[in-house]
Amino acid sequence: MMRARTGWTAAYVALAAADTWLAGAHSPSARQWRRVTKPALMPALAASLVATPGSQSSPLRRTTLLAQACGWGGDLALLHEGDPAFFAGAGSFAVGHAAYITGFHRLRRPGFRSSAERAPWLVAAFWGASMPVVAVAAGRKDPALGVAVAAYSALLATTLVTATRLSDELPAEVRRLAVAGAALFLASDTMLGARMFLLHEPPPLVERLVMATYAGAQLLLSEAAAQAR
Repeated sequence: MMRARTGWTAAYVALAAADTWLAGAHSPSARQWRRVTKPALMPALAASLVATPGSQSSPLRRTTLLAQACGWGGDLALLHEGDPAFFAGAGSFAVGHAAYITGFHRLRRPGFRSSAERAPWLVAAFWGASMPVVAVAAGRKDPALGVAVAAYSALLATTLVTATRLSDELPAEVRRLAVAGAALFLASDTMLGARMFLLHEPPPLVERLVMATYAGAQLLLSEAAAQAR
């Protein structure tokens, strides 16, 4: 099982690297190749999680697999252009984040610790500083888009907040992986929103940063689930 996990993880990393490069290449051939690499990402990552020895006992396994399935649906939708594809992709990812939030909330830390409670406020500050700018820009294009962007961004921030509240009974490494993954997801989708609604001609680097941070976020969240006991 460990060899299978290593193989699937390596496959995911290779696919993510290829898709990240292709994301910034706007040639017709690159777009065709992305129809192969991007849909293969989440199945490879899910296979890695399932193949992890002992992952059957992970309290985050089921919700993470559901989130990965929704991520796969979102990836497929966002291979297409236009508002319908955006709404479909955002909806699928929103269900995925609801799954992450559910898993983290079930394992939340009871009570409050003043030294550890700054994280949610920092998340709220980042969200409050970045979300309105992107949501207003999206709303100028279509009011429904502005609402969708604001709601989805709130879900992303909630995923990160619940990750910062994980129980101390979980290994410290699991908690660090979950927080890092959720933070990277929020950063990735903030850049995606800026690319879609603020930048008229985004450079290839932006496209690649969006994909690299997204792929990294999903990997970190999957690793957290794989190691949780």
